[in-house]
Amino acid sequence: MKVSELARLAGVTAETVRHYTREGLLHPERDPENGYQLFGQVDLERLRFIQRARTLGFGVAEIRDILAHADHGDSPCPLVRDLLASRLPEIRARIQELEALASRMEQALDAWAEMPDGTPDGHSLCRLIESFPEPLAADIGKETS
Repeated sequence: MKVSELARLAGVTAETVRHYTREGLLHPERDPENGYQLFGQVDLERLRFIQRARTLGFGVAEIRDILAHADHGDSPCPLVRDLLASRLPEIRARIQELEALASRMEQALDAWAEMPDGTPDGHSLCRLIESFPEPLAADIGKETS
């Protein structure tokens, strides 16, 4: 099957198929007559696997490693478990950071509800942001790490 048919069957765009092919995750044959990439059922199953891995947060490089293990006959399951186990605390920390950001945004909107708009005057750029309390040094480090 051609790129467009594989994409349709997998529910992705043709560009997604091309991207994964460029990244080495899919390995199409070449039609000797016209040079078109031809994909088979194995490629469809592999593409569906890639999609499931992406929904679990795996990046292209990680998926490439997982597929390489499988292609060499080694179980990638220990690698998959280790990757998720190490990633989960990072994700939970990021969720906490985003919840704190949402809270600050809500506080700002509440505080600004009755404030008039200002015009930059050489001393002030935007009174809304300038009126918001400065973050503590400890808070700044948390947001950039």
